[in-house]
Amino acid sequence: MLMAHHRPFPRVVVTRPEAEARQWVDALQARGVEAVALPLIEIHPPADPQPVQVAWQRLGDYAAAMFVSSNAVAQFFKLKQDDPSVDWSSYAIKTRAWSTGPGTSRALLQAGLSPAQIDAPADDAPHFDSEALWQRVGAGMRPGQRVLIVRGSDAAGQSAGRDWLAEQLKAAGVRVDRLVAYRRLAPVFGPVQRALAREGATDGSVWLFSSSEAISNLVAQMSPQEWGRARALVTHHRIAAAAQRAGFGVVCESRPTLEALVASIKSGQ
Repeated sequence: MLMAHHRPFPRVVVTRPEAEARQWVDALQARGVEAVALPLIEIHPPADPQPVQVAWQRLGDYAAAMFVSSNAVAQFFKLKQDDPSVDWSSYAIKTRAWSTGPGTSRALLQAGLSPAQIDAPADDAPHFDSEALWQRVGAGMRPGQRVLIVRGSDAAGQSAGRDWLAEQLKAAGVRVDRLVAYRRLAPVFGPVQRALAREGATDGSVWLFSSSEAISNLVAQMSPQEWGRARALVTHHRIAAAAQRAGFGVVCESRPTLEALVASIKSGQ
């Protein structure tokens, strides 16, 4: 493998779950950036699919269904039973689909929804998160409405993720139901993954993180590896704080769009 100083730009280690990581590697390489996938979160079906199937049957009872990620969308739709009476792509179901960012919105469109059914932060929002979504949807919520939050769980089945949006909804008198549509598990590194991580800690690679959980999983797999010579490129200030706590020597923040990330990588910032 070429050493870092022979590359026009640093190599990027993409840490998203496997399916997303492959897409990001392809997109980065198409823009002249060498990239390699090292998934730090594994996506698995929920231990019990029945709650998801029940939620589909009751989808019309909700003012909105909020999806925390593209994986939440994919797993929610994957577990939909073949029932022609439940067709969210038709306007018979008025439930809004809430997304916190462009990746989740794309997943909703790929699942068959129309742009008119989706509420998401503006394309030029400084951050894609629950706060930005709430700015778009908060004023339209009314006491007594119900919102479904579709999210993942950890290995123990406990809901994973922040509760900030749920707290805002409850304060507005809205009932919140949480639904676990998938499990997020830590990977177990084999020799190949361990060697790649060791190399990426010292060879000038840029680690691309879109989750604080991914950083925690990396540190747990590679302890006692030091990260002071490694650079992290993150997509949110909370992830930046996690990278700094993990000991990454350089931590840069970027908007989570492909264009912004490529610009940051090529500029060295």
